[in-house]
Amino acid sequence: MNHAYNLLNLHSYLTSRISERNAGRSTRLKADADAKENLALRPMVRTHEETGRKCLYVNFPFTWQIEGLSREESLPLLHQLYAHAARPEFACRFRWRKGLLAFWDNRCTMHYACNDYQGKRREMHRMTIAGGRPQ
Repeated sequence: MNHAYNLLNLHSYLTSRISERNAGRSTRLKADADAKENLALRPMVRTHEETGRKCLYVNFPFTWQIEGLSREESLPLLHQLYAHAARPEFACRFRWRKGLLAFWDNRCTMHYACNDYQGKRREMHRMTIAGGRPQ
């Protein structure tokens, strides 16, 4: 998401914008997707606490709308950002093989699982490290 931000021509607009992120849009919470307690305001561009690099902080599953705009007004820009962030030149394709281990930093990475391991056992462990809030 760092590279996606760097190649975007909306820096000044996005840096000052806040998005409404809705945790209820995840699979487990779909029944509560519209509940206000699931909404959190987050910057659309965040600064990585350790590197100081700026990156996009929007994604399709959670970013619901842009603060100050209606959902309908937000969607064209959000769809443009989702498409931009998913461009192949920003991707790292990881192909699982026995013994491989993968780590990523959710503060600056958008990830998507491809089901390329059908019929094989894949063991996953999630580790979350407490840290600062997006800013």
